[in-house]
Amino acid sequence: MRFLITLIFIVNSVFAVTIKDISNIVGIRDNQLIGYGLVVGLAGTGDKSQFTMQSLQNLLRNSYIKIPTSSIKSKNIAAVMVTAELPPFSRQGDKIKIKVSAIGDAKSIDHGELLLTQLKAVDGQVYALAQGTIVADAKNNTTGFIYDGATIENEVDYSLQNENSITLSLLKNDAKQAYEIEKRINETFGARLAMATDTRTVEVKKPRNISTVKFISDVQSIQLDSDFKKKIIIDMQRETIIAGADIQIDPVTVARENFTIRIKKSALNEEEWDDPQQNPGRDIGDDVKLDNKPVAVNIDNTLLNSKSTPTVSDLVRAMKVMQLPMTDIIDTIKMIKELGALNVELEIRG
Repeated sequence: MRFLITLIFIVNSVFAVTIKDISNIVGIRDNQLIGYGLVVGLAGTGDKSQFTMQSLQNLLRNSYIKIPTSSIKSKNIAAVMVTAELPPFSRQGDKIKIKVSAIGDAKSIDHGELLLTQLKAVDGQVYALAQGTIVADAKNNTTGFIYDGATIENEVDYSLQNENSITLSLLKNDAKQAYEIEKRINETFGARLAMATDTRTVEVKKPRNISTVKFISDVQSIQLDSDFKKKIIIDMQRETIIAGADIQIDPVTVARENFTIRIKKSALNEEEWDDPQQNPGRDIGDDVKLDNKPVAVNIDNTLLNSKSTPTVSDLVRAMKVMQLPMTDIIDTIKMIKELGALNVELEIRG
């Protein structure tokens, strides 16, 4: 049985958004890598595509074995595309995660062995070499991952040492955010170092008496007003949710085929809240109770009643108590966001 884990990071009651949360530094970025390879060791779940047979023939020829493709009958091999992201400032010998996807008619590449594969960037240069045993996606056996599956061989030539300024690029086009960042940087350093050149770009000059790395650290750590959008990270591959504990949800009702849940702040006062006759719901902690009174007499039709404004943390905890699968929880958060009852930025991964 596969166990699903929900992570809710509990943060301070006042949500602190920093410049790092809503911007990138121009020039410091990931680079995409891609390669073509062969997977072997499959238990009859590979493919017999012509390009797969040709690739195997070429590989054997490099080992001084000559054999026509018509003589290759095995379905224990598969042709795959390998992709990865080269992080900024990666060094030779670093390990990175790779994704492997079948391009033929293979049924599964799970537990197959990826043979040594070159990973190139758009400039045609080889930056990493990949090899290892694949762990397939549980929902799609023709794609999989190898964690630490590639080794960095070449580095992207980029240095911060002689930089006299940095350029911040906001994740979202917003004049208010650009101006707020400009103002807070200038206030923090006591000098006019920052200038918003447009609604997404802020140029920042580096003071002479500080290293570039320390300067970037100080700039990215500057806190902004709490009315900036907060973020929820949903990792579809790992079925994981990461959110702050104080991300509030407006009153809303979600009705699905297998459950109904109503979310609202309780109208009860302190004394009524503690009275089990007036508030008979199931206590799940943090001044939150589940009750089935509004709809029917089963836990699948639930009122999430909280003493203060309900949060994403309350919702996820309640849905776990209802024993709902993680896919339902993720879909519910997405729908609440689309409805406008959740003022947050969703980052979907995987």
